[in-house]
Amino acid sequence: MTEAINYKHIIVGVDLSEDCPPVIRRAAAIAQACNAKLTLAHVLEPIAFAYGGDMPVDLTGVQEQQVQKAEADLALLAKSTNYPILQQHVLVGQPAAELHYLAEQESADLIVVGSHGRKGFALLLGSTPNSVLHGATCDVLAVLVKKQTGEA
Repeated sequence: MTEAINYKHIIVGVDLSEDCPPVIRRAAAIAQACNAKLTLAHVLEPIAFAYGGDMPVDLTGVQEQQVQKAEADLALLAKSTNYPILQQHVLVGQPAAELHYLAEQESADLIVVGSHGRKGFALLLGSTPNSVLHGATCDVLAVLVKKQTGEA
């Protein structure tokens, strides 16, 4: 006997690229089929990580500007779907860890992320979908984002 899949709360981890709409549409279709809540989340890495934390300059204002821009971009993405978005989160930290934490805090039972289907070294070095999969306490769906024709 097979068990019916019935998700209650789905979190979509997005990178705010042009690849996000098909990922959100797939998550919205699943949410609609299950009558589930849908949440969007974007994770910014701390600016200090990019510079190794060795900069003597206070980057708090720059980080806050990044958060504000990401919140505006996320709000636009939320409007691009016909399914209601319950919440929008812009988090600062390591993407997989933040998505895991958010899923636990929100009692989400599915995390959806986009994947470019990388192989070889790109796969060995790790990708966000791969990182999200490992350590998740709920189901993870990696939606394959196909390259646009004409790209190399």
